[in-house]
Amino acid sequence: MEKEVRVRFAPSPTGPLHIGGVRTALYNYLFAKRHNGKFILRIEDTDQTRFVEGAEEYIRESMEWLGIVPDEGQGYGGEFGPYKQSERTEIYQKYAKQLIDEGKAYYAFDTPEELEAMRERLTEARVLHPQYNALTRNTMKNSLTLSDEEVKQKIEAGEPHVVRLKVPRKEDIRFKDAVRDWVLVNTDTLDDKVLMKSDGLPTYHLANIVDDHLMEITHVIRGEEWLPSAPIHVLLYEYLGWEAPTFCHLPLLLKPNGNGKLSKRDGDKHGYPVFPLDWQAPDSKEKSMGFREQGYLPDAMVNFLALLGWNPGDNREMFTLEELVENFSLDRIIKGGAKFDIQKGQWFNQQYLKNTTNQELAVFLLKDLNSKGIECSQEKAEKICNALKERVTFPNEFSVKGDFFFEAPQAYDEKVIRKKWTQEAVDTLRAYAEALAAFEGEFSAEKAKEILNEVLEKLGVKIGRIMQALRVSISGSGSGADLMEILDILGKEETARRINDAIEKLAGQVKA
Repeated sequence: MEKEVRVRFAPSPTGPLHIGGVRTALYNYLFAKRHNGKFILRIEDTDQTRFVEGAEEYIRESMEWLGIVPDEGQGYGGEFGPYKQSERTEIYQKYAKQLIDEGKAYYAFDTPEELEAMRERLTEARVLHPQYNALTRNTMKNSLTLSDEEVKQKIEAGEPHVVRLKVPRKEDIRFKDAVRDWVLVNTDTLDDKVLMKSDGLPTYHLANIVDDHLMEITHVIRGEEWLPSAPIHVLLYEYLGWEAPTFCHLPLLLKPNGNGKLSKRDGDKHGYPVFPLDWQAPDSKEKSMGFREQGYLPDAMVNFLALLGWNPGDNREMFTLEELVENFSLDRIIKGGAKFDIQKGQWFNQQYLKNTTNQELAVFLLKDLNSKGIECSQEKAEKICNALKERVTFPNEFSVKGDFFFEAPQAYDEKVIRKKWTQEAVDTLRAYAEALAAFEGEFSAEKAKEILNEVLEKLGVKIGRIMQALRVSISGSGSGADLMEILDILGKEETARRINDAIEKLAGQVKA
């Protein structure tokens, strides 16, 4: 019987979730759903010195905003808990003891000063990469160089110590990565990694191996930064007598110019977010912007992120979450880093806004208007959104670009006035305002255009000669959404009033 696919996203609660971490979570989710498997959230909080209050809740809220909700895990329940590593300490200690008893790990009592002295000796001896390994461990203070009695005394006396993995000399570790194919590393390039720290908590190396095995994880899909650690993890699986999962190391998210890993500093410098939600650390006044608060739609973000490192195999760009699940596969993940193109992200947001119903968009507009103390009906809000949706990238732009729907222009585009505010235009607009005021039927965009054409025909004026003048009298700008749609939303009385106001205010600026 084939094993159920089980994958995990295992972030550390050390601050806001980077967008690269969100992409890792998304790929795990897509893979799990594609194979009718389970997606698990595990919190790796063994580094208590870097723990940040509120970060765990932030991680869950970010994932739920994007619709990539775990099937089980921290905050979601399940049969393989606890899902927080700080609550699993006894489990790790058991396996660390097993490795020590089998001669595959050892206690090390070296002080920070002794470790630094060792590195200095090796540096002076021109060793390129000074490390605690098979060559140096026998010169250090550990259970391989001390007697059993000395080790026992030190532990009982509470002397600070760690547990290190005993990496063999001159052996090849070979494993297959789903993205990079076969990876071969010689153990002489590896150091004896710390498995248990002096505070009694495990390092990532031991904790994630033990957890992945006990939680029956079948595929480890994680960032490329963990690739150098993978040989250590493969060795640990071998030492513990367990079958290793399939590894898949994802390409880095790169700066827009492709030079280096995307960082918060890049976002701050160029004015775009690198976190899913706004974040403010409990002990800081500095606030980091999030994609949600900047007006990115969750569906657009999912689509955008999915294509940063994964290729569907054709030129298609628009995918719903369900379509991504249907098409996703590990063999389509690219090896090279993916440039973070924020303009592309904005383009996706624009496409999704266009395809969002006016009813849904009106919610954003009404919320913004309410915060400004402006009243607006649901019907009018929906009409405004329909008129502007082709011209906005973010939902908050509806209230900004549509402010003229609620307030007549106080100023007019000078360039348009200089070129188009002619006597002919003024006479035509005055006649149009009179015709609107006299009209008694049901007003609409079609009717606004029909009345305008009647006036133009009567006066023998071509529409191109007065259209910009009409637009500027209504909105103050020489360009914008469909003008007749705007007139429909404003209504014939307001349209006529604005035309007459403009004629009065601009009386001294008529072009001869």
